[in-house]
Amino acid sequence: MNKVKVGFFSFTEITDPSEHRSYNEWHQLDHMPEQYPLSGMAFGQRWVSTPDCRAARAVDGDLLAPVHYVTLYLMTEPVEDTLEEFHALGGRLRELGRFHQHRRARLSGPFDVATIDAAPRVLISAEAVPYRPNRGAYLVVEDLLPAGDPTDGATNVADLLEAPGVAGVWSFVSDEERRRAWRPGRRRVTICFLDENPLDVSPSLGHIVKNWRPTPGAVVHAGPLETVLPWHWDWFDVAGS
Repeated sequence: MNKVKVGFFSFTEITDPSEHRSYNEWHQLDHMPEQYPLSGMAFGQRWVSTPDCRAARAVDGDLLAPVHYVTLYLMTEPVEDTLEEFHALGGRLRELGRFHQHRRARLSGPFDVATIDAAPRVLISAEAVPYRPNRGAYLVVEDLLPAGDPTDGATNVADLLEAPGVAGVWSFVSDEERRRAWRPGRRRVTICFLDENPLDVSPSLGHIVKNWRPTPGAVVHAGPLETVLPWHWDWFDVAGS
């Protein structure tokens, strides 16, 4: 049984191009560590859409086109208490001046875990996939129709699991109901955990997404991300953007 019930996503844009390094220093060394003492916080990870990753996106809708970073927190029971603590902590850190000012969340909020799968070659259980070291991720975001079944799309997950470099796939769904301060809308996020270079496997995954079998929604974002490593924050220093 999977102890993780919710994935909290934040799709973040850095609004000042000169602030990437300070943002990463703040998030990795200050903000994320503060989340782990929360009662139901199981794990957290961040990925970056480097300039090369952005150019490799298969789908790049307006809402998430400006995104530079994606953060995922995995939460266990007590979920509602954890979300309340998470929200309260954010408020306290803002009051203390410990919140980065040059960032904008393009999409954020809690998403319920929908499906979890591991590629047979990796041997580990599906529940363990997020904790296995990865080199990056491939993310697919869909806007779901009101009448659609958010669990539809299993065939597409099976195709992703067969692709080279994919160690496992988890999917998450949200609905229109407001949860605490967040309203992520009715969406599905599918994340492929990668153990090969994201840019190397991106073309085959993009091909799968462009040939997505019918689902109760529309793909609005699909593309590769690199894993953020401590003190390796120079992607935008080089690009100058």
